[in-house]
Amino acid sequence: MTANRLRQRRQIRHALPSDLCLIPFLSLRVVLRFLLNRWLKLNMSRLNYEVVNKYWNTAQASMLGPYMMDGFGFPVAAGRFRFRAEIQMVEQLVRNLNSDGTVLDLGSGIGYWAEYFAEHFTKVVAVEASTPLFDAMKERCESNSRIKIIQGDVLSFEPEDRFELIFLGGLLMYLNQNDVVALLQKLSHFLEPGGVIICRESTVQQGVMTREGEYQAVYRSVSEYQRIFSECGLTVVQEERNKPYVLVQMGCEFVKKWKALVPARLQMIPVVGRLTYWTLRISYPWVTHVPGFFGVNYPQLTNHFFVVCPVLSGTTLRTDEPAGNPQTVKNLSENDQ
Repeated sequence: MTANRLRQRRQIRHALPSDLCLIPFLSLRVVLRFLLNRWLKLNMSRLNYEVVNKYWNTAQASMLGPYMMDGFGFPVAAGRFRFRAEIQMVEQLVRNLNSDGTVLDLGSGIGYWAEYFAEHFTKVVAVEASTPLFDAMKERCESNSRIKIIQGDVLSFEPEDRFELIFLGGLLMYLNQNDVVALLQKLSHFLEPGGVIICRESTVQQGVMTREGEYQAVYRSVSEYQRIFSECGLTVVQEERNKPYVLVQMGCEFVKKWKALVPARLQMIPVVGRLTYWTLRISYPWVTHVPGFFGVNYPQLTNHFFVVCPVLSGTTLRTDEPAGNPQTVKNLSENDQ
């Protein structure tokens, strides 16, 4: 027994040096595999800006269109509800900012947010690239002396002012990560002392999900956005789950499943869409908590507001009041028919 053990030890001792020589090569192989997978992930998930621009240059300039709520049979009231509910959230997020300052609304759509900000700040610069959306914004906002409207690409836009608030309402999801970082780093230099950037972005539970086809977008998790903000030298001052978005998205994903399961001639989307929306609307806000209570990841897409500022700016916002009081939002019924 002892002789066998000695023989085994000699064999291990003789084999060990040659095995150790392989370790650097194995480590290099692991590193190369990691780098290759990272490169493939970044390149396979990249957006095609030509496709993105084509979609938005043919988008319907309506209350539902920019919110991606067309085609589900929802009434226009669904868009009005979500916008008014989000306004109450934003009012909480900007309540400490200087109303004499200037706002940059980048990717401003049909101008609803620009119009809102013009009621609370001295000047608003609204930038939109899509021709149909810009034309609708021009019709809505051109007569407002506080709003300067610009048609142009958000990545090539060069600010001429300094801003108390920079609002990105669903913009970063249409940009590749390197452009997100470059844009945020550029914009941060145009903030007034104490100014903030507010991003409202669709999110997923974890990781990154890229939507391909005619409509392209990148959905990132909250932790991924936090990492991106940190990379840009920005700190997250406040973060809020967009419950109005979640409510409407629950309806969108339900109607999508309905379309997938029911033959086209029996779908009755105008009827199903309205019934779905009003059922959810009456149950708001508690219905948005039901999937989480049962541990179900539904809807697949959610949405968050991120309030960020340069790390060294020392900006602080009061967080003693919840953003967007759910009960107040629930009672928004005026003109919601």
